Amino acid sequence: MAPAALRDLLSALPSDPSWGPPTSDEKTLNGVPYAPFSKGDKLGRMADWTSEGKEREGRGGRQNYNRNYRDQQIYGAGTSSLFSVQAAEDEATFSVVDNTRTTTRGRGFGRGGNQIFRGRGARGAGAPGQRGGRGGQPFQRVGGRGGQQQPYGNDRGGRGGRGGRRFGWKDYDKPQRNRDASVTVRADWSMLEEIDFVRLSKLNLDISEATDLDSYGFLHYYDRALDKQPGSKTAERKLQVLERAAYNITTSSDPIIQDLAEKDEATVFATDNILSMLMCAPRSVYSWDIVLERRGKHVFIDKREGSSLDMVSVNENAADAPLELSEGNKDSINAPGPLMLEATHINNVFPLTCVSETSTKSMPNPHPFYSAESETDPPASKAYRYRKFDLSTESSSSPLNMIVRTELDAVVRNALSGDDNLLTIHALNEFDNKAQGAGGALDWRTKLASQRGAVVATEMKNNSCKLARWTTQAVLAGADLMKLGFVARATPRDTNHHVVLGVLGYKPREFASQMNLNLGNGWAIVRTVVDMIMKFCAEEIEEGKRERQKFVLTKDPNKALLRLYEVPVRTFEEDDADEEGDGGAAAGDGTGEGEE
Repeated sequence: MAPAALRDLLSALPSDPSWGPPTSDEKTLNGVPYAPFSKGDKLGRMADWTSEGKEREGRGGRQNYNRNYRDQQIYGAGTSSLFSVQAAEDEATFSVVDNTRTTTRGRGFGRGGNQIFRGRGARGAGAPGQRGGRGGQPFQRVGGRGGQQQPYGNDRGGRGGRGGRRFGWKDYDKPQRNRDASVTVRADWSMLEEIDFVRLSKLNLDISEATDLDSYGFLHYYDRALDKQPGSKTAERKLQVLERAAYNITTSSDPIIQDLAEKDEATVFATDNILSMLMCAPRSVYSWDIVLERRGKHVFIDKREGSSLDMVSVNENAADAPLELSEGNKDSINAPGPLMLEATHINNVFPLTCVSETSTKSMPNPHPFYSAESETDPPASKAYRYRKFDLSTESSSSPLNMIVRTELDAVVRNALSGDDNLLTIHALNEFDNKAQGAGGALDWRTKLASQRGAVVATEMKNNSCKLARWTTQAVLAGADLMKLGFVARATPRDTNHHVVLGVLGYKPREFASQMNLNLGNGWAIVRTVVDMIMKFCAEEIEEGKRERQKFVLTKDPNKALLRLYEVPVRTFEEDDADEEGDGGAAAGDGTGEGEE
C-alpha cells in the first residue's frame, strides 16, 4: 500500500474545533427523560421512600446518622434532581406554630444553663440511668456543667459529670470495662480448658433427693416480730452488732469432711458456699476462683485464703454497675470494693439480730469448730448439715457421690402444724438509690410497703448472681424457708449505721422458679468440672504417679468464660505459711467490727 500524503490526512480532519463523538442535544432516551450524572456518583438505591421522614425525626442516634448521610451514596445524588416536586418539600417543612407562653431558659444540655422539668414522671429524678417513675419530686433540676443529672432521653450527661446513662443513645459505643482478675495467673500454671457460659447454660442433670449424714451445732429460734409489715415505720429497727464467734472453715480443713474422706463415703467434697458459686457461674460478672485438689481418688472443691467467694457483691448484674475508683468514680464509699465490705459485714451481723437467744434447738452433735477454752465470745447460732448427693448418670460406669457441708441460721415453729422449720437468713442492703450504680432501685423506705413486688423484682435483676447463690445454698441445706432482710443506711453517706426496714420469707424452690434458676443446670456444671478433673488425672490415678494434683478454676474478669489451670501442688500454701509467719490468722472470725 502506498503511503498517504500529509496533505490528504490533513484534509480528512474535521473542520470543527472540538474532538470526540459528536454532541447531542437529546434529553430523552426513547421518550423517557433521564437525570445527568457524573463519574463520581455511586450506584445505590433506585428510590428512597424515607427521605421525607428523616426531616421530621431530627437527630437521634445511629439510625438518623445513616439516614442523613446515606444520600451521598445514592446514584445521581451529586446533581439536582429533575423529578423533585415542590409541593412535597412544602409539606415536609410544614409545622404547627406553638402559641403557648414560654420562658427564657439557658441551654439545658451540655455546658451551663439549668432546665426545670415538671410533671408526674420526674424521669430524671433517680440514679443515673434510672427511669424514676411516677410520684417523683415536683421539680427536677437537670443539666449544668458539674455533672448534674440529665432528663431521660438525653444520655450525654454534663461535662465532667455522670449525668444520666453513659455514652449516648442505647450505649452502642459503650466501652468494655476492664476489671481485675481475682487471682494472678503465674508462669508455672498450665491452662487445660476454656469453657464459655453459652455451653454451660445448655447443660442439665437431674439428681435424686439428698441423704442426710449428720448434723452439728445448734439453732436459736427466729424472732417473729420481724415479720411485721415490711417498709412500715413500726417494722423499722436499728441493726445491732453482737459479738459472736463465727467460723468460715474451708473444705479441706474441715475435720468432719476429713473423717468422711478417710471412710471413703464419697468421691467429691465441698461446702455450700463454694459449690453455689460453681452452680451459678453463668450468672456471675465479677472474677472469682476455686481451687480443686485431688488426693488419691478424692476431689476437694476448695478455696484459697482471702478468696472473693466470702464477699457479698452489690449490684453485680446491674446494667450500669458501680464504677471502680480507677474508672473515675468520685464517690469512694459507693465503689464496688467498699460496697462489698459493707454488704459482707451486714450479712455477718443480720442473722444474729433475727433470733431470740432464750430458746435453742440443739443438733445431735456439738459444734464442730467451737472451743470454749480458746474462745471468749459465745458461738453464733449455726447448724451444719452434712448431706450426700448422687451425681451418677446412666452412662457412668461407677457411681459418683458428693458430700456437701451446708449451713442453717435459725429455726421457727410452724403455727399450723407445730413442726420446726429450718431457716437460712440473708440481707439485701440499700446504699443510695440516687447514686451511680443503683441500677434503677426504688426508695425502700417509701416503696417497700406499697410496691414490694417491684422492689424484689429490681433486686432479682441487679443481684441475680447473689440471690441465685443464696437460693442454691438454701436448697442444698434442705431449708424450709429463706428469709431476706432489707437493710438500708441510716443516712446515705453513713456506712457504719444501718436500719432494718423489714423481712420477707420465701420457700427456696418457689423463689428459684421466680428467678428462673435451674438447679439441674447447676448440677450439670458441677458434674462437667469434676469429669474434667478426673479425665486429666486418670493416668496418674491408674499408674500411681502422683498422689496429689491441684487445679484452679477461674472466671475471666472481662469475658463470660471459665479457665481451668493445673498448678503446682504447693500453690497458695506458701502464701499461707508466709502469713502465719508474719503473725498468724485466727481460725474464727468475729462477726462485728465497730458499733452500728
